Amino acid sequence: MECKRQFSIILIKLFFIQYLSVLCAARNFDFFYFVLQWPGSYCDTAKSCCYPTTGKPAADFGIHGLWPNYNDGSYPSNCDPNAPFDQSQISDLRSSMQKNWPTLACPSGNGITFWSHEWEKHGTCSESVLNQHQYFQTALNLKNQINLLQALRTAGIVPDGSSYSLESIKDAIKEASGFSPWIECNVDESGNSQLYQIYLCVDTSASNFINCPVFPNGKKCGSQIEFPPF
Repeated sequence: MECKRQFSIILIKLFFIQYLSVLCAARNFDFFYFVLQWPGSYCDTAKSCCYPTTGKPAADFGIHGLWPNYNDGSYPSNCDPNAPFDQSQISDLRSSMQKNWPTLACPSGNGITFWSHEWEKHGTCSESVLNQHQYFQTALNLKNQINLLQALRTAGIVPDGSSYSLESIKDAIKEASGFSPWIECNVDESGNSQLYQIYLCVDTSASNFINCPVFPNGKKCGSQIEFPPF
């Protein structure tokens, strides 16, 4: 009887420790990365891409994610296994997400797998600030705050396969947003560096762009990079 009682106490303690670890992971972060992706660069690789089942997306930057991060460059992930993605919670956002947050992974999909991954890996770590609906709505709102493609076009930087200086791209985005971005590149089938993703930083309320406390350790770009068409 005594062994059973002690075993029950141990289980309760383990559960409590697990609960606290999830709670702390979900609450403690320092800022968000808001990441936008150029579809032309996603598709112009040896791996290629697959258009969503809804058809080819518009030639515009699409959302990749809204990612809680720490000032030391690390980040929390998969913070709440008890909060799985529930597509019924974003039914009113689905049309906007298909337009602004499209999947390009193969095989072709409707976006659910992509959005589920983003919520469960990153969104659950911001639950102290945003519930599931708010998480996706906030990302859509942030995208509406800055038109990256127009900012680049205004500076004469257009997706026509030409090469542009990395500094001119950064300057154009800073001019439009007020903040310096981090640019991630990938390579096309010929091995040329191309504009792939743009990172901007957002405060913990997920409402204001801020200066990035730290930049990520992704694929860096050369001094000249291509901006491929889509």
